[in-house]
Amino acid sequence: MITRRLCTTLLGLLLFTGLPMPETSFAQERSTPLEPPVAKKVPRAEVIFGDRRVDDYYWLREKSNPEVISYLEAENAYTEAMTKASQPFQDALYQEMLGRIKQTDLSVPYRLRGYFYYSRTEEGKQYAIQCRRKGSLEAPEEVLLDLNELAAGHKFLGLGAYTVSDDDQKLAFSLDTTGFRQYTMHVKDLATGQWGPEDMPKVGSVVWAADNATLFYTVEDQAKRQYRLYRHHLGAAHATDDLVYEEKDERFDLDAHRSLDRAYVFLTSASHTASEVRYLAADHPADAFRLVSPREKDHEYYLEHHGDRFFIRTNRGAPNFRLVSAPQSDPGQANWIEVVPHRADVMLTGMTFFADHYVLVEREGGLPQIVITDFRTGATHRIAFPEPVYTAGAGSNAEYDSKTFRYTYQSLVTPSSIFDYDMDQQESTLLKRTEVLGGYDPANYQSERVWATAGDGARIPISVVYRKGFKRDGSAPMLLSGYGSYGIATNPTFSSNRVSLLDRGVVVAIAHIRGGGEMGKAWHEQGRMMHKKNTFTDFIAAAQGLIAQKYTSSDRLVITGGSAGGLLMGAVVNLRPDLFKAVVAEVPFVDVVNTMNDASLPLTVGEYEEWGNPKVQAEYDYIKTYCPYTNTAAREYPAMLVKTSLNDSQVMYWEPAKWVAKLRSVKTGQHPLLFKINMGAGHGGSSGRYDALHETAFNYAFILGQFAIRS
Repeated sequence: MITRRLCTTLLGLLLFTGLPMPETSFAQERSTPLEPPVAKKVPRAEVIFGDRRVDDYYWLREKSNPEVISYLEAENAYTEAMTKASQPFQDALYQEMLGRIKQTDLSVPYRLRGYFYYSRTEEGKQYAIQCRRKGSLEAPEEVLLDLNELAAGHKFLGLGAYTVSDDDQKLAFSLDTTGFRQYTMHVKDLATGQWGPEDMPKVGSVVWAADNATLFYTVEDQAKRQYRLYRHHLGAAHATDDLVYEEKDERFDLDAHRSLDRAYVFLTSASHTASEVRYLAADHPADAFRLVSPREKDHEYYLEHHGDRFFIRTNRGAPNFRLVSAPQSDPGQANWIEVVPHRADVMLTGMTFFADHYVLVEREGGLPQIVITDFRTGATHRIAFPEPVYTAGAGSNAEYDSKTFRYTYQSLVTPSSIFDYDMDQQESTLLKRTEVLGGYDPANYQSERVWATAGDGARIPISVVYRKGFKRDGSAPMLLSGYGSYGIATNPTFSSNRVSLLDRGVVVAIAHIRGGGEMGKAWHEQGRMMHKKNTFTDFIAAAQGLIAQKYTSSDRLVITGGSAGGLLMGAVVNLRPDLFKAVVAEVPFVDVVNTMNDASLPLTVGEYEEWGNPKVQAEYDYIKTYCPYTNTAAREYPAMLVKTSLNDSQVMYWEPAKWVAKLRSVKTGQHPLLFKINMGAGHGGSSGRYDALHETAFNYAFILGQFAIRS
């Protein structure tokens, strides 16, 4: 049966390919070869520093233009037609991956003021159910939010804020129903089940004061920057809320949170290179916030509280951060006392403060470390981890007066695991390891860390995993991923889905390239701004190193990356299209010059400190040398799958749409170029767990098809 949506899609496909309209049913088999959509060219010229740029596809930004939607649907129809033969394989992969998941499952509960909070999933339902039990896990269950019910009538649902008042009777939460990452805040009375009148749009942080009647929340501006903090009294119209603080510097975003001891509300204003913190006693919500230390160029600091002191993670004179403390009565820099000094080879990334202990999360040698210090004795020790390649970090730690620190651990072969660590006895207790059904045995797989050398001598760590029995002779297929931006570390995490690749002989690798945070602050600095191209050449060096060490060969190497990692994909295929068999680029940030030149777009101004500002000539000239869209040219590109979502607020859909249109107009050779647009989601793709699994199955079928693996 032909639905209206299918008819519209096919009509768009015919319009944009220039093929003749059929005189019979749409269901008639095509007698001509399938051709990809061809977007029309509407030249738009812009002159920057005397450089005249012409953008033929600027018109694709017009989201409300039916012609734009028709083009996107035509691309979807083309991709569907081109991948129709793989549909049985996609279905098989989906069932295979679904078969490893315990569909009806329970998270590890965490304790807060006598309640045990957890979420659970039920087979056949897309979303989690948020619950709690009072006193013990045998007590009656109280459902706080059933996200499946809230998702009814929506193509997308995302849960943002989720915080319970100090008297445990009210829940403040926020929901996104479009994928655009715009959340609306609500308040639920947990005694009656009724929702209050609160309906605040575009909310980010949500924090309760200690009086159970006051909420602090931040809201975003037109460029999706959290820029205002409001004070709200329950039941009042939000139009009457007090504006507490407005951040007027467009480089800075606001974030609010409560200290673990519940004594203070912190308001942090941060750019990519600087921050400042204000604080307010949680039991005096009507008071003014006080400033710890005024912002300074290139100075980041972050606050926690213990006893009568604040503890401050600061990079002042310490690129990898150090820990200081100051009296809460006067926490200015003049009173900062060193607690943990700066170390050139260790990056201090996080901190948690309990009544008798504090916990620091660090990175050394590219790997996370967890360090426990006893306030009573000053004794310090690390938690030991069993594998050479892993990731670990703080879990759900909701209670201040606790001797137990909850942490998470996983690796490329060990499923996600939750531990409680007795900080006095120095013992870990495994609470739950995600169950992988279908007979998964980690002993059948091997992970390791290898190294490649960049052109300037930098050593690039690479995490690798494969099924045992793999022979390092250059014949194995490989999937290599990378990110390398914002100082974010790409951690070697577990994926039960990945087993479908490993069991088919695919080696999976992660290149920990500069621009990320794996190796400390210098690693980030060497891959941003006027050093950004190190990110791309590092990835190429990693690929070449893996080939030289015979993990794979260039005709067996598929690469993938998303968002800023999608920029990476676009840059490296411009530089070395011959090095890769195929590319999967997810929500790729590929139109760097034009996006960073438009200050009205989300993220642009705040990210001048990551990419540069095209209104500065030296920075414009540099960005132009690597911008994937700008440098797309007549060359033979590898097979490519490009994916995006119509409601993406981080990388607007038109960036990959324009890139694909330009690629189609200039690329040589016969390698396929497929473009898939999720018309009802945002930056992270589908929100429902089954829908997301279908997307993974589609990607895997494409990747495995490049290796001629089709079953």
